[in-house]
Amino acid sequence: MTSDDFTPFRPKVYAHRGASAAFAEHTRAAYLKAIADGADGVECDVHLTRDQHVVLLHDANLDRTSTGTGPVSEHTLEELRSLDFSSWKGARIPDAYGGVADQFLTLPELLDILRGAGREIGLAIELKHPSPYGLKLEERVIAVLEQEGWSAEESRLENIQISFMSFDSDSVQRLLQSVAGRHICQLVDDFTVQEIRQELGLGFLTGGAVANVMKAAQEDAERVLDEGQVGIAGPGIDYVREHARNVQRWLEAGRTFRVWTVDSEKDVALCQGLGIQEITTNKPAQVLAQLMVSN
Repeated sequence: MTSDDFTPFRPKVYAHRGASAAFAEHTRAAYLKAIADGADGVECDVHLTRDQHVVLLHDANLDRTSTGTGPVSEHTLEELRSLDFSSWKGARIPDAYGGVADQFLTLPELLDILRGAGREIGLAIELKHPSPYGLKLEERVIAVLEQEGWSAEESRLENIQISFMSFDSDSVQRLLQSVAGRHICQLVDDFTVQEIRQELGLGFLTGGAVANVMKAAQEDAERVLDEGQVGIAGPGIDYVREHARNVQRWLEAGRTFRVWTVDSEKDVALCQGLGIQEITTNKPAQVLAQLMVSN
């Protein structure tokens, strides 16, 4: 047997909120660019509007990524469509990717974009919590997918292979009632009191209290993965560096790994060396080019 008989391992590449280094996250342009870049899959975050539509946004509030303000949950879909979700990025959108008014997406609209990919493609849906609507978010996402023709057993919709993700263990347990565990990703990250205080601008006592809650959530997530309740482990790249024993244990137990957010050449090489199966990145074209060279 020669070296030509071996096929080098290449992780699948998921575009984080679309090709979000190039265009504003979660926009039509970002997802069309990810498809054009050759991404194996795309990732999105979902929230519910006041009138119970499933929309693509990371933050619970509109302020960072739109011309609006306040909670997503307090706005109707019509109100959200009147906002600009792309200009903050400062990137010119090619005509083929639509105008400013076309960039905001619902989950069904993303499904239509992925149907048009002309090839097999993955979709990783992250359900964001805490949500003012609680687990109604999970129920609405499942209902939308069923209306579109999604098959729960295989978690497929035509050419789209769908998986579900959450940091929230209650969300994961609700999803397990409708979806096989092999299609569910338990997200996990490492939190410190100092990081929480800095990121959220909190004082010593409040920061400590929030960190304790998040630490408990981290321990719940680790338990879910230890017990094999789900098939996909979703640690952040910092977690991978800091918790090598957990990573190795879960890999040996057969978990599929989907690591986020992997943008640097060093981190891509680390994931490939560990045998990580899926990489989530803001820069799918760059990561794919590196992986092709390394193969």
